[in-house]
Amino acid sequence: MAKAYEGIADDLRQRIRAGELKPGERLPAETKLVDQYRKSLPTVRQALGVLQAEGLIEKQHGRGNAVRKPRRLVTRTNGRHQWEKDRVRQSLGERGQTGATEQDTGLTMSDLVFSAEFSELEADEDLAEAFGVPVGTRLLERVYRTRYREEEAPFNVARSRLLYEMAAANPALVDPANEPWPGGTQNQLHTIGIEVDRVVERITARPPTFEETEELGLTAGVAVMVLRKTCVDADGRVVEVADVTLPGDRTELEFTTPLARW
Repeated sequence: MAKAYEGIADDLRQRIRAGELKPGERLPAETKLVDQYRKSLPTVRQALGVLQAEGLIEKQHGRGNAVRKPRRLVTRTNGRHQWEKDRVRQSLGERGQTGATEQDTGLTMSDLVFSAEFSELEADEDLAEAFGVPVGTRLLERVYRTRYREEEAPFNVARSRLLYEMAAANPALVDPANEPWPGGTQNQLHTIGIEVDRVVERITARPPTFEETEELGLTAGVAVMVLRKTCVDADGRVVEVADVTLPGDRTELEFTTPLARW
């Protein structure tokens, strides 16, 4: 038998899905819901907590509970890497017209707000193993955040690492003022004579940290996916290791695998 709070949650859920309660619309005050469902305030709050965990509603400061507006969906496919490589040797004007985020979201450059932070770090055991270099090797870390102009939270947080000495062969690559770089990382590597041969991606899922919950605007119960991207050049050398933290409530991963015919 369903508990009282589950019945309230289900009724509100159905009203939201039917469009009776629209995105951004405030729910009735908790006291009114108590009267409407003839249940106690703790029971009503328990029902609202369920809907918050499902990402259907959110508590807004000074406004109470409101139907959550769906975030812009990001569809990330494995075809993005070949798409980026195909653009590596295009002109600056052609490369500057669009980027991978626009491809993933269907937005235009004017819709996006981009930020980049650069720092130096020493490879720990994890990154040293990933690059195949000694612990303590000097790395350049670039942290990228891109968000839809109409939303506060970024689509993801991407931490890209390059071998510092390798990147410094082109001084422009170690200067964050040159971001966003038309053509992305593959074009950056091309400027120092590197061709990416393959990209290996490993995806795991886990609960978010407190910092990730705040930065990505996650509601309770939403997991994050962590994508470890490793770029390998034509000589078999690892040239980039990136960790991308993707919010599970607005990210879709799509993989197409061509199969050899008999």
